[in-house]
Amino acid sequence: MKLAFIGIGNVGFAIANNLQQKGYAIVVANDNPNSKSVQKALSENSNFEVLPVKEAIKVSEVVFLATPFNSNQAILEDLDFQEKTLIDCTNPVGAGISHGLKSEISGSEKIQEWASTSKVVKAFTIYGFENFSNPETLNSEVKPVMLFAGNDTGAKAQAEAIINDTGFFAKDVGGLDQALHLEHMTLLWVKMARRDGHHPNFTWTYLEN
Repeated sequence: MKLAFIGIGNVGFAIANNLQQKGYAIVVANDNPNSKSVQKALSENSNFEVLPVKEAIKVSEVVFLATPFNSNQAILEDLDFQEKTLIDCTNPVGAGISHGLKSEISGSEKIQEWASTSKVVKAFTIYGFENFSNPETLNSEVKPVMLFAGNDTGAKAQAEAIINDTGFFAKDVGGLDQALHLEHMTLLWVKMARRDGHHPNFTWTYLEN
């Protein structure tokens, strides 16, 4: 399967590198192949292909969005996703590590507005990038969970398979309105790890009787 990544910074690269090693073909979607982020990613994994954003979307089956949230509207509104799955890895973080949309709506619901020709699934947001490269190395007898949310069952099925391939246990938490609560989980993680000095290599697990 071919995956396009809009955004190949810390988060995008960690996920893309993990999946490339699992056999996925990775396309970095960037109109400037000489940008620092693209060149850094290629220096660390030369198997990535680089294409202009619109072409990358056209040739890929699933698209990942891993950009700063405040850039998303300008990036997305001119793109045709052809009803493909768009995995939203972004978070609206405001001043003081608060919710950037005042918890009135999730960032993913805004992404769905801006990328109306896509089928948005929220995933890869409840942790920092340190845990995306290889979650199977974490010291646990159970797999760390990756919670995901979306409105389209087919898109969620695609996301679930990809999440499982990264080494997480994929758990569907419901419709896209649930993304707001996943974003709050991200804020919890960020405050613990980035503000309060907790070691960043920690995750949540899902246990059920």
